[in-house]
Amino acid sequence: MPGFRYQAYNLDGKLQKGVLEADSARQARAALRDQGLTPWRVDVIAANDAAAGTRMRSAALSSTQVAQLTRGLASLLEAGLTVEQAFNALIEQAENERLRQVLAALRGEVLAGNTVARALSTFPGAFPELHRTLVAAGEASGQLPRVLARLADYLEERQQLRARLSLALIYPAIVLGVAICVVGALLVYVLPQVVQVFEHAHQRLPILTRALIAFSGFLRATWVGWIALFVALALALRWSMRRAETRARIHRIAWRLPAAGALLRHLDAARLAATLSILVGSGVPILAALEAGGGVMTLVPMRDALASAARGVREGMPLARALGATGAFPPVMVHLIASGETSGRLDEALERAARQQQNDIATRLAAFAALFEPMMILAMGGLVLGIVIAILLPIFQINSLIGK
Repeated sequence: MPGFRYQAYNLDGKLQKGVLEADSARQARAALRDQGLTPWRVDVIAANDAAAGTRMRSAALSSTQVAQLTRGLASLLEAGLTVEQAFNALIEQAENERLRQVLAALRGEVLAGNTVARALSTFPGAFPELHRTLVAAGEASGQLPRVLARLADYLEERQQLRARLSLALIYPAIVLGVAICVVGALLVYVLPQVVQVFEHAHQRLPILTRALIAFSGFLRATWVGWIALFVALALALRWSMRRAETRARIHRIAWRLPAAGALLRHLDAARLAATLSILVGSGVPILAALEAGGGVMTLVPMRDALASAARGVREGMPLARALGATGAFPPVMVHLIASGETSGRLDEALERAARQQQNDIATRLAAFAALFEPMMILAMGGLVLGIVIAILLPIFQINSLIGK
């Protein structure tokens, strides 16, 4: 039974919006009239409908909405509700109109006889391949609630990791932005006006003051060009990242950076370990899990290393040995995987490896924040001090002349 998105007027003449299910648009309008509403617009929102398919397939949900949807579906299925009842409950609870439409379309797909994984595949923009692969594995093994719960844990942990990264970068970015604005204002506006007073005294200004005045004049004459240059560089970088060769070259440069490269490698390793843990624990074959795991990695060199490891596993090598041969994955992660293969508990070992990598990332971020913030404050303070000294030197010069 497809879902319909409607807009209808109530008895007070106010426009109401919502979602309902019916066999046809005519039946949907009749149901609205039974509720005392006057239908104004009724559109089908089933993802398999030809009229709305393109629009619905392009629907995107935020990572928070996907995590909440996954957690809610897992909880309802674990409580013994059917898939249809679970979707009904989620539709009633949904506060966002787009989320309500997607849920109604998914329910319509399931009632049409499709599996949950097949229903999710109609929304590739909202549910990536990893999500669909895990759901399909859960349905095939009869452990869909358990798989959804683990997937929800993974999505929530990934959100927390993103939040840590954002928090670690927000404060330095704010400090840097404010410092640039302050230094720019001092150079472009304050310094010329203050020093202009001393130029009327026909005294030769100090070298530092003259240098800053020249730099200030250069910025005032070329600031439009600098802004245009930065915009052009941003657009060029965005265009370059769309090309596979250029993107791979940039990723290899980032991969070799002393501190940032190690952090990026650990991020990809943590994503891979968490993904493989869920896939292997859900009964997905290791080669299929490695293929799906490549989709969660960001750096091209890490993807290439994983592809090389997959070839080694296909030829009969243990997973830990194949990963270790690439030299791209942290040794601790490789040893934990080797321990899991020996004990026959690979999924648990992968989960421990993912947790260990996340803890390592948190430690690195804390160290980065602890070092970067005071260094930036010192650097910006030094710049401001230099500008202040350049302003005060002519004053000291005039005072010395008056004293004589």
